[in-house]
Amino acid sequence: MFKAKHFKEIGQFMETMGIPGRDGWSLPDSEKSFPDGCHYRIEIAGIERYSTLVAMVDEAKKRKLNVHRAICTVGGSTYCDFQELKDMARLARDEQIEIIMTMGHRKAWDTGSKELGYSEGIVQGPRHRGSDNVAYWLEDMMRNLEAGIRGFLVYDEGALTIVNKMREDGFIPSDTVFKWSVFGGQCSPAGAKLLEKLGADSMNPLSDVSLPILSSIRSTVDIPLDVYMIIVDSFGGMFRAYEVPEIVRTAAPVYFKIEPGTSEADIYKPWVTESWHQEFIRQKVKIASILQEIMERRAPELKMSQQGPEDLSIPVVD
Repeated sequence: MFKAKHFKEIGQFMETMGIPGRDGWSLPDSEKSFPDGCHYRIEIAGIERYSTLVAMVDEAKKRKLNVHRAICTVGGSTYCDFQELKDMARLARDEQIEIIMTMGHRKAWDTGSKELGYSEGIVQGPRHRGSDNVAYWLEDMMRNLEAGIRGFLVYDEGALTIVNKMREDGFIPSDTVFKWSVFGGQCSPAGAKLLEKLGADSMNPLSDVSLPILSSIRSTVDIPLDVYMIIVDSFGGMFRAYEVPEIVRTAAPVYFKIEPGTSEADIYKPWVTESWHQEFIRQKVKIASILQEIMERRAPELKMSQQGPEDLSIPVVD
C-alpha cells in the first residue's frame, strides 16, 4: 500500500530534478549577471506608438537614464501601420534599445472565445484556441520581423515551442528573442526551468513574487528575470522602490519593469490618445530614474548596464 511522502521527502525529490525543494529563505547573493558583468537593466512598458517611443527617448536623455528595453504595443501591434513599425525599429536601432513587441491577435480578439466573458472562464488564461489563432498571432509576428523588430512577448507554451523551433530551423532570424509574459502565469523554479528549456530568453514572474521565490527561481535558471518594480492597481498596485537593492542582490540579472497605472484594460486601448501616452511614458521614465537613484545610494556595488550592451537584440533596419 502506498504511503504518502511528506514535505521533506517531496523537497528532496524536487532537488534531484534541479528544482529547489524550498523557497530561498536565506536570500543568498546571486552569482549571475548579464554578459557585460552588470546586474540590472531598465525596461519601460507601454510604448504604444512611435510617438510614445520618441517621448521615452527624449525623457531618458533629459534624465541621463539608460533604457535598455522597451515593451511595445501592449494593446497589439496590429494597431500600428507598417511604416510606424519601421519607424519604431529605426529609432530603437539608432538609440540601441531592444524592442519587445506584443502581437495583436489574442484570445480576447477570438470571436469564439466565449469563456472570457465570465468571471470563472477568464481564469482559464490567455492561451490561444486552436491552430488558426496561433497562426494569426504568428502572422502578426512576421509583419514585425519584416519591419526589423527582433523581440517578442509570448504567453502560450505551445506558441513558445513553435517560435523556438522556427528560430532553430532558420524559418525566422536567429537573433530573434522571446520574453515570457506575466500573463503566462509562471512564478516558480519548476515553471522557470520549463520556460528556459522551451526557449524563453527572459521571464516575467507574477507581480507579487516574493524575495525568497525570486531567489529560488534564480538558483534554477540563467535567463534574466523581468521583475515589476511598480505595477498597475488592477495587479495589486505594488511599488517596491526600497526593495530594489535586495531584489537585484538576490535575483540578478534583473530587468526593472516599470508599469504604473489603473489597469492595463484602461490604458492599452486604441482610442487612448497618443498625446496621453506621450505624457504618461515620461512619468514611467521618471520612476525608473528614481529607482536608479535608490540603487546608487544603497547598493553602488551593483551595476547597471551601459546603453546598448552587445547581447541585446537591437532592431535590424536597412
